[in-house]
Amino acid sequence: MAVRAVRGAIQVDADERDQILAGATELVSEVLRRNEIDPADLISIVFTATPDLTAEFPAYAARMLGLVDVPLLCTTEIAVPGALPRVLRLLAHVESAKERSEIRHVYLRGAAALRTDLPQ
Repeated sequence: MAVRAVRGAIQVDADERDQILAGATELVSEVLRRNEIDPADLISIVFTATPDLTAEFPAYAARMLGLVDVPLLCTTEIAVPGALPRVLRLLAHVESAKERSEIRHVYLRGAAALRTDLPQ
């Protein structure tokens, strides 16, 4: 099996704990579903949040989904002027038999505007 990287992002409505947890849960769940990833094949997930999201760690949502033995990391996205606000991103590393071209990156809600070149 190869190591593959899967990207994803979601825009949330507000810097509120429930919004961040719900958004991160939706994003992780959709990345796993679209790519048919068994949680046992996850190597690690790096989460970023735009600087305007500070109410909760998005990795906590992954823990609540049961990903308790997967290394997780949260960090802040760089503050680029004019960038889309309130965005959670993830970069998941997985063991997969899929070709790189078969990986489905996931951009949800307003974050879909970040990657209009990808199939949704």
